[in-house]
Amino acid sequence: MRSRLPGTACLLRTIGLCILLSNTAAYFGLTGREPLVLLPGPFSNEAPTGKAHLKQCEQMSLTRRQKRMCRREPGLAETLRESVRLGQLECRYQFRNERWNCTLDGRGSLLKRAFKETAFLLAVSSAALTHALAKACSSGRMERCTCDDSPGIQHREAWQWGVCGDNLKYSTKFLKKFLGQKRVSKDLRAQVDAHNINVGIRAVKSGLKTTCKCHGVSGSCAVRTCWKQLSPFHDTGRLLKYRYDNSIRVLSVTNAATGETELAGPRRHGQNPRNTDLVYLEDSPSFCRASRYSPGTGGRSCTKDTSCQSLCCGRGYNTAMHLTSLSCHCQVRWCCHVECQTCVREEEVYTCKNA
Repeated sequence: MRSRLPGTACLLRTIGLCILLSNTAAYFGLTGREPLVLLPGPFSNEAPTGKAHLKQCEQMSLTRRQKRMCRREPGLAETLRESVRLGQLECRYQFRNERWNCTLDGRGSLLKRAFKETAFLLAVSSAALTHALAKACSSGRMERCTCDDSPGIQHREAWQWGVCGDNLKYSTKFLKKFLGQKRVSKDLRAQVDAHNINVGIRAVKSGLKTTCKCHGVSGSCAVRTCWKQLSPFHDTGRLLKYRYDNSIRVLSVTNAATGETELAGPRRHGQNPRNTDLVYLEDSPSFCRASRYSPGTGGRSCTKDTSCQSLCCGRGYNTAMHLTSLSCHCQVRWCCHVECQTCVREEEVYTCKNA
């Protein structure tokens, strides 16, 4: 009998699916829509004022307990959607030159398999949730949390100087409570998913830096205020892509001392996965041709000297000439505006052949 997955893995798989399905029905009620980046979905563009967040919480496919938490925290619905936006944009950017480019095109079967692409999706989803929650606290969008607990700085002073630290401590604590993390079962897939989820959270923690700001006459450092600040999420995405490129295929072994099952790497390498390594159970398909896991690479744009050979899977590529308009010969006019001419440039565009 197959073991049930922990709630954490199920929810983050759903978020991962939402990250991928930008042109289909929204899963988990998350669409990634927010004021700066509009993505398809059932939500309006308005900020959650009054009881608007209650409607948003009801639209999401949450558990009864999670909906209660969502209703108590007006900023949570927007934060969840922001996390999807972060994960979606970063996943697509990091895999822009790969055969699998973070799109499913209606092929949700990939998330049912333990490929290393699935490992990345779980990690980037948990990282995006952690990052978005911490940022929501420091920006005042969450009512039940505020700045980080850096010593020597009061919240009122932090808001005054604009140095409110990102509250990663609250973020990780709230995330575990919201996802309902429990002891992982003996099911191998559940262990792998839980491991990759924690890799994403650790990637965010590794980017927590101390930033300082000087106050005083003429900007002197007579008084200095320091606070904790997360690195840009792009740095986290780059780190997770590195973990993906060096991910480890694992199997399950029994610890002779404790009798518990553990993840172990291939014996020929003699290396067990660290808590920062992404792990997977089965080799990925080539993603060259359309399948239940990928739409294939036919028609994808590529760069002639760097990516076409790998991306087109040996099928070759088509070359076309495109005319591109761009601003040129720009001059600054007094006062305060720039005048530019429009130039037309002819460019070669390369796309992978379908067969």
